[in-house]
Parts: sequence; C-alpha cells; structure tokens
Amino acid sequence: MTTSAAASISMSDLLSLVISEGASDLHLTVGVPPILRLHGALHPLDAEVLKPEDTERLMKSITSDEHLQKVREQGGTDFGFGFGDLARFRVSVFKQKGQIGIVLRLIPSKLMSLEEIGLPPQVKDLLFRPRGMILVTGPTGSGKTTTLASMVNIINEERDCHIITIEDPIEYYHTHKKSVITQREIGVDVPSFKEALRRGLRQDPDVMLVGEMRDLETMEAAITAAETGHLVFATLHTTGSARTVDRIVDAFPTNQQEQIRTQLSSSIVAVISQLLLVRKDKPGRIAAFEIMIATPSIRSLIRDNKTFRITSDIQTGARWGMMTLDAHLMALYERGLIGYEDLITKSQDPEAVYQKLEASGHRPKK
Repeated sequence: MTTSAAASISMSDLLSLVISEGASDLHLTVGVPPILRLHGALHPLDAEVLKPEDTERLMKSITSDEHLQKVREQGGTDFGFGFGDLARFRVSVFKQKGQIGIVLRLIPSKLMSLEEIGLPPQVKDLLFRPRGMILVTGPTGSGKTTTLASMVNIINEERDCHIITIEDPIEYYHTHKKSVITQREIGVDVPSFKEALRRGLRQDPDVMLVGEMRDLETMEAAITAAETGHLVFATLHTTGSARTVDRIVDAFPTNQQEQIRTQLSSSIVAVISQLLLVRKDKPGRIAAFEIMIATPSIRSLIRDNKTFRITSDIQTGARWGMMTLDAHLMALYERGLIGYEDLITKSQDPEAVYQKLEASGHRPKK
C-alpha cells in the first residue's frame, strides 16, 4: 500500500488487502498505521499513522447501531461481519486510552478436511459417536474454531441429524446438507451459552457445539447434555489433556468435584489440544496436536483423580490415534517443518524433549 493520508483509507480497501495478502488479522490502533498479521508476524502497512477520528470512522463503517451502543456503554463489542461474497470477518471493537481500537480476523471461506488440518484418520470415527463430549483446546488463535467447523461440516455431510451450534459470534456459516443445522449467536438469538444449552435440549438435537465453556454453569450444562444422549463439542483455553480435565474439575466447588470427575470420566470422548506454529520450510503455519481418546484406562484415571498419569497413557495409545504434543512437535521438527525454538518453547516437557534430541543425534537446525 502506498503512503497516503490515513483519512483516505477505507475499510473496503483494507479488507481487500487482508484477503489478497492472505493475512489472518487486521489491527487498527491509534498512533500506528494499519497492521496485518501475516504467518504469525505483524507487518505495518506503508501508510500514515491512524488518528482517533480515523479508527472511529472505520469502526462506524462496519458496526451496527446496536453494537455502537455496546461500545459506548460497555467499552467494547464482538460480532461477525460479511464482506460481500468475498469473506467473513470476526470483529472485536474496543476502547483503549479513551480511543477506538479494532481487530478483524479473517474467517477462511473454505472448510478444511481433517487431513488438511493434520489430524489422524481415527479422529473422524469420533464424529459418529452417539453421545459424549469432544473438547478442542488451545490458546487464542490456535485454530480451534476452524477445527470444530470442519468437524461439524463432516457430520453435516455424512450424518442424518440435527446440529445446534452456539457461538459468540457465528464465524463459519453452514448450510443444511444431510443434516439440519441451527446456528445461534449469543446476544442476537439467545442471551447466554447456559441459556442456549438449556433451551437447546428441548429442540431435538443430536449434536451440540458450544463455542466456549466460559463459566461453571455452561460447563455443567454441557456435561449434562453429553450424559443425556447428545454428542457435544466445546472449546477451552487450555493446553494438554490433563490440564483440560483439571481445569473443568477445578471450576466446581470442592464438594462437587468428585461427582464431576465421575460425570466427566463417563461422558468424555476425546480431548484435542492444538497450537499453530510458523512453518520453517515455506510461508504459512502448521498445527501441532495432542490427542487423547478416552479409553477405559483414561476414564479410570479421571475418575480416580490421577490425571498426572494421563500423558503416559497417551504415549502408549498410538493404536487408538493418540499422541502427545511433545511427540508431534518432535515429528514436525525432525521433518524440518518447525524451528528448534518453537520445539523447545512450545513443548510440555522441554527437558525431556532436549534429552531425546541428544539421544537421537538431532542437533538444532539453524
């Protein structure tokens, strides 16, 4: 983008640039030029810095009156936004230092297959389970929404059922295929995740997707739905299967934790933890996974509060499609797909990974 007055930059121009450059995010903040996130790194555009009136003008060009009111009253808002037929964006508008900031994330228009995402074929079998809970976990920006949308799409194409998604905001729009799909947006169609789950159980669902298990009530409702004959998908901002189970149990009062462990041990189907890393072999990013499938042994460990032993079960569970995050990171590193720094900093047990590198003679690839 050539240098120009910030006042002449339109949101349409900026979004077109995001799409053409293949960026994942656009940051609009007072005091710096517009910034693209490209393959995980921030790239400021060759443009003048944005002034308060610029970010306000850009925000108003895409924000409804209802969301403008939320910005005024609550200091921020989130919503999905369709850029014609070209793309959809997830938008976060917020106030900082009394000024408007905006972050827009490009939602890929093409749903990926599980193979393209990098998941083993055994994961697809989980999508045909009649009941239970599948958790997709990882930090913000790790691709959880894309993984879940791809799973929902497979069910939509191959199963005859009613799918209800509960999202904040709706990111991927699904059309009815072999299944009927109902997508409900928090704040637009229903006030909260808890309320959507409670009401959803009366809408003859087979599959339910909970965009995020944010609080105890939502966790409780999701576990109940999984126990009562529904396949439930949900996300958490945790890394690793053991930590995910502990996070759910610890959210409950001490006097309920034993009961929750028992409920989880019977209802959990799988935990898929993922990270997105910068590729070393070519531009782009690649996902690293930890996959836990609930075997009878793992169910016992959850029930008996021995989650610290889950990782060793995952290490010996390759025949069920299980793998630890560290093992997958090592495999990606040995294939030259990720760098040494990511291998060490993202691993769960860096010391053990380093010792394996030493033992196998794999020196750091600069």
